[in-house]
Amino acid sequence: MQPIQLFDLASRQAEWLTIRQQVVAGNIANANTPKFRAKDVTPFDAVLDRSEITMARTNPAHLSGNDFSASGDIDVKDAALDQEIGIQESGNTVGLAEELSKSGEIKRQYELNTSLISSFNRMMLMTVRK
Repeated sequence: MQPIQLFDLASRQAEWLTIRQQVVAGNIANANTPKFRAKDVTPFDAVLDRSEITMARTNPAHLSGNDFSASGDIDVKDAALDQEIGIQESGNTVGLAEELSKSGEIKRQYELNTSLISSFNRMMLMTVRK
């Protein structure tokens, strides 16, 4: 029996979401700090591309997956400069509206992640009971 990689994928995404939430919270906390540069993490797609989770191609008609060879790290980097906010007089680049929007997006992604895992777990339990 092959291992179920859905749990590995969900765990990796939860780890990424945790780090992203910490970075966004740090940006919000430093919104009034002079010369503070807003930060963000690499997109989850980039983290997934560098992970050891491989997608199997079971049929030639299926799209081929990426070659995932090296384990990926989640990088924290300076966020792209928001054109609406720009650099404030204090040298700060944090836009509160954008950071709060990111926080809401992270919350929705957490909820989706846990909902999918919960549904998959129920489905597995139902098949074992029969």
